[in-house]
Amino acid sequence: MSKTDKPSIAASAKVIQLKTGGKIAEKKEKRRAEDKFSTQVMKHAYTLVPNLLLMAQSRLDISPLGFNVLMHLFNFWWDADRNPHPTKENIARRMGKSPRMVQRYITELEEAGYVKRIKRFVGPKNQQANAYDLNGLVKKLIELELEFAKVAEQRRLRQKKLETGAA
Repeated sequence: MSKTDKPSIAASAKVIQLKTGGKIAEKKEKRRAEDKFSTQVMKHAYTLVPNLLLMAQSRLDISPLGFNVLMHLFNFWWDADRNPHPTKENIARRMGKSPRMVQRYITELEEAGYVKRIKRFVGPKNQQANAYDLNGLVKKLIELELEFAKVAEQRRLRQKKLETGAA
C-alpha cells in the first residue's frame, strides 16, 4: 500500500459518545456557587473563609459580631502579604452598627491575639485607616488544625475498625 492507499486515521477511528450527564456529573454541577446563589449574585465576587474558622468559632471564643467584623476584614484581605485596611466607618455602615461598636469588636479580637492594629500615616500627622494584621488568627487556626486532624483520623480509624470487625 502506498501512502495514498492507507485509510486515514479519522476514517478508521470509532467515535465513542461519552456520557456527560448522570448522577455524578449532576451532583458536581450543583456544587458551583452560581448554582446555589445565581450568576447575578456571584458576579459581585466572594470572600474566602476557612471552614475550620466556622467550626472553631466557639472554641476561639469569637462573639457573633466579632466574627462579623472578621468577615469584613477578610473581604478586604486580597493579598496574603498585604494587610487589609478598611475604615471602621465602612465596616459599621455595612453591619448597621456604629463605628464605636466596630472599634469595640476589633479591640476584642486584638485582646484575644487574633488581630493586630497597625496605624498608617500619610505624612507626619495625617492618619489613614488602620491596617489589620491577621497573623495571630492564622497561627491559632494552624494550631487548632492539628487537633481537628487528630480527631478526624481517630474517627476514620474507628470507622475502619467498625467496618472490618477488627478488635
